[in-house]
Amino acid sequence: MIEVKLEQKAAAVNNIYCIGRNYVDHIAELKNETPTEPVVFMKPNNSILHNGGTICLPEYSRSVHYECELVLLIGKDSDGVQGDLSGIVVGYGVGLDLTARDVQSRLKEKGLPWTKAKGFRGAACVSDFIAAEKLPDAQDCVFTFKVNGETRQRGQTSHMIYPIAAILRELADSYGLKAGDVVFTGTPAGVGELHSGDKLALDLAGMVQAEFDVA
Repeated sequence: MIEVKLEQKAAAVNNIYCIGRNYVDHIAELKNETPTEPVVFMKPNNSILHNGGTICLPEYSRSVHYECELVLLIGKDSDGVQGDLSGIVVGYGVGLDLTARDVQSRLKEKGLPWTKAKGFRGAACVSDFIAAEKLPDAQDCVFTFKVNGETRQRGQTSHMIYPIAAILRELADSYGLKAGDVVFTGTPAGVGELHSGDKLALDLAGMVQAEFDVA
């Protein structure tokens, strides 16, 4: 069973959903089109890597990119979210959606799914989660990502194209949300390659931190 930590207690992971192209500046840097609805993809549970873990870059890629994101932990089941969203999100964390960019590019050219590029072991790096009520406003907070002490990404959640409420509605209506689902909400500009020996540090609103090493 794959688990994450919520306030030091283990929580079983169900599905891992990810939202792509959710910040205008990131769309621009990758020269993608702005989506007319949330872009949703998934990662296998085996891609989870906990705080303090070591990232092993896949041998089949020569260009693995980091993407720092606000991460949600779902607290109850829902087959459709209308109006009140209280209790849906039980925890907030910060994480990395790792992407084998060269592999993804080849798959996109062929019109194939991205799983091999997005779902390798360790491709979903996550911090521990804090209780949702401890983060004053998840839709107006800052998260940062540093590589070897240098800030590479700074995200402001108020800049999301599709805010948290819209993401939850899309997932609940289209797929159904389950307790234990983990949701990566998209990355801002500043993505780049990881290299062997890199030391990574993530922060969410000064309240949640995580560190990872690259083998």
